[in-house]
Amino acid sequence: MNIIVLGAGIIGISTAWHLAERGHQVTVVERQSGAALETSFANAGQISVSYCEPWANREAPLKALKWMLSKEAPLLFRPQNPFGPGWRQYAWGLQFLANCNDAAFERNVQQLVALGEYSHAALKEVVAATGIDYQRLQNGIAHYYSDQHSFESAAEAAALMGKYGVDRKVVSRDELLRIEPSLKNYGAHIVGGTYTATDESGDACTFTQALAERCAARGVQFLYGHSVERLNVAGGVVQSVVARALPQAGDTLAPAAQVLRADQVVVACGSFTAPLLRSVGVDVPIYPGKGYSATFKILNADAAPKVSTIDDAKKIAITRLGDQIRVAGTIEVGGYDLTLDSPLALARCHMLARRVEEVWPGMCDTRTAEEGGNPHFWAGLRPATPTNIPLIGQTKVRGLWVNAGHGTLGWTHGAGSGKALAEAMSGRAPDMAFAMYWG
Repeated sequence: MNIIVLGAGIIGISTAWHLAERGHQVTVVERQSGAALETSFANAGQISVSYCEPWANREAPLKALKWMLSKEAPLLFRPQNPFGPGWRQYAWGLQFLANCNDAAFERNVQQLVALGEYSHAALKEVVAATGIDYQRLQNGIAHYYSDQHSFESAAEAAALMGKYGVDRKVVSRDELLRIEPSLKNYGAHIVGGTYTATDESGDACTFTQALAERCAARGVQFLYGHSVERLNVAGGVVQSVVARALPQAGDTLAPAAQVLRADQVVVACGSFTAPLLRSVGVDVPIYPGKGYSATFKILNADAAPKVSTIDDAKKIAITRLGDQIRVAGTIEVGGYDLTLDSPLALARCHMLARRVEEVWPGMCDTRTAEEGGNPHFWAGLRPATPTNIPLIGQTKVRGLWVNAGHGTLGWTHGAGSGKALAEAMSGRAPDMAFAMYWG
């Protein structure tokens, strides 16, 4: 089949790769100048099958209310004007609240673990087939706690994960420090932790860009620097995609639109999937969650962690990527805003730098620009569903497919999401316990 994939992040490129592997003719349309330059660009780097708890849980509503008063809140709802497009935030929020109970939490965990295990296997297959080097560390993921109540709750979460086949171990402070000795400077504040040896980490951007190159070598066509103007649908069937090259410096005339005809179309545009699908009558509950990251050059390699970690107090992840440290986290539910220079954004960025210095003093230059440093701060829009379960499957428009809504787990679920959709589009049922989307 002739298939068009819209979006060149980890989800879109994984989909293109697996479709090409199955003999389809694939064209990828992407508005950026290359692959993985938006949400996949500077994420936390964790492939975390065992740390996939949905944001919605029984404690989330009260915590969210309390956190609304803090610029550094792990999960911050920034209310939008309900009289206009902002009403979609409230609709999404109501669905989120409906999932803040134990039954929904466990049901959603089961789905996320099933997709995570399938995806981890798919990633290993791709790496074995391609030999892509993406600063991979197969040292597991450690989660450290500085609050006794939170640590005690971790045992419940570990037991739930164990129910679905995830071996997340609850460990004492001493055990945790043996697993990751670089935490010793902060050890007096740690009450315990959890550890999963089977998880890993690596650079999602590097992997995605390398996989895109291999896609091109297999004959996948790429239209970078092209925006999608509309989807053409007739009789309930997708017919084509209208795309236009973005103007370049010096252009005197606007580039002409191109009509790209296809047998099937995959929408993998992250947070921008929802408005594009709504234009053809498909309503999906995907809303952007703004996440932040900071990347620092390592100054003292001996002091840097070799195990990717999660800081429970701040809800951030810290990952070593070669000679750099990536620290990422926080969710800001407040529309399609990507600014980094607002007081709120600066506070959240500076929190990342400050926390690294508190836990790993002197490991890297964490000075902000105001202090004479040169950190790489970044923000991306994480496409979230109220359940955190992504939508992978066929929409009600024949020939129009969706692969989006992965929230903070796009890197974890990317390879499997692409493989599962390619299997379904090729007429085969993916061999996994995850429920596909059929709109």
